[in-house]
Amino acid sequence: MTETAKAEPEERILTFGNVFGRDAGGIVVLLVLAGAMTLASQQFLTGDNLANLARQVAIFGIIAVGQLMVIITAGIDLSVGSMLGLSGCLTAELLFHGMNIPLAILVGLLSGVVVGLVNGWLVAYAKLPPFIVTLGMLGIARGVVLVLTDAATVQPLPNAFGEIANGTLLGLPNLLWLLIVVVAVGAFVLRRTVFGRYLYAIGSNPESARLSGVPVTRVLLAVYAIAGLLAAVGGVLFASRLNAGIPTAGTGYELNAIAACVIGGASLFGAKGTAMGAAVGALIVATLNNGGNLLAVNSFYLQIIIGLLILVAVLFDQFQTRRAARAG
Repeated sequence: MTETAKAEPEERILTFGNVFGRDAGGIVVLLVLAGAMTLASQQFLTGDNLANLARQVAIFGIIAVGQLMVIITAGIDLSVGSMLGLSGCLTAELLFHGMNIPLAILVGLLSGVVVGLVNGWLVAYAKLPPFIVTLGMLGIARGVVLVLTDAATVQPLPNAFGEIANGTLLGLPNLLWLLIVVVAVGAFVLRRTVFGRYLYAIGSNPESARLSGVPVTRVLLAVYAIAGLLAAVGGVLFASRLNAGIPTAGTGYELNAIAACVIGGASLFGAKGTAMGAAVGALIVATLNNGGNLLAVNSFYLQIIIGLLILVAVLFDQFQTRRAARAG
C-alpha cells in the first residue's frame, strides 16, 4: 500500500514530462506572463488586442520554426530578419509595377529559398561557421533591400494583397491559421520523418551521423533552404499585413526567432527542441512586446528582457545537461 502510494506521484510527474517535455518550462512562463498582463492591463484580453497579438505571434512563430530546424543541427541563422525584409520588399516592388499577386508572392518566396541555399552551401560544402555565414548574409540581404527600394516604403499595393494577412477565417485571423499549419507540418517533419531524425542526429554528432549513413551536407543544405523559405513567408505576410514594402522590416527578428526557440526548450548546442516549443516561445516574445505596448514600456527595455531570457534559457539548458551527465 505504501509503495503504491509513493509510486503514484512519480507516475504523475513522469506523465507530465512525457506530455510536455522541454516545452513545460515555456508553458509555465507563458501562463504566468499572461496572468500578469491580465492583471496589469484591462485591454489585454479584449478581442481587438488578442487578434493583434495573434497576428504578431504568427510572423514570429513561422520564422521561429525555420530557425528551430537550423538550431537542432547545432547551427544558427542570423539572416532571417533580413530575408524577411528582402522577400517582403521584392514582392511589394513586383506588385507595385503591375505583376499579378500569385506570381509576385512566388518570386518573393523563391528569393528566401535562394538565399537559404547560399547559406546552406557555404555551411555544408564550404565548411564555414554558420554564425559567420549568416552574419555576412544579414548585411548582404539588408543592403540589397535598401538598394532595391532606394530606402523608401513601397506603396500603394493592391487591396487584395492586404486581405491575405488582415482577413479572417471562421472568426480567427488568417495569420493564425497559417501559423497553425506551419507548426503542425514542422512538428510532423521533426517527429515522424526520416529527415527530422537526421536533423537531431546531426545536431548530436555530425561525424557519427555521417558514419551512420546520414547525408549530412544535403540535409544541411535543405534545412537552411527551409529556414529561408519560412523567413520569406514571414516577409510576404509582413508586407501584406501593412500592405506596403518596408525596407527596415525584420530588423531584430533574428533575435526574436532565436529567443522563441531557446525559451521554448531548444538547445543552442543542438539536437533538442520541438516545433510546439518554438511556437510557445514565439507567443512569449509576442506577449512581451504586446504587453510592453499596452503598458507604454520603452521598447529598449523589452530588448533587454528578451536578451536576459535567452541567457537564462541557455544557462538552464547547460545546468540540465551537466546534471544529466553526472547522473549518467
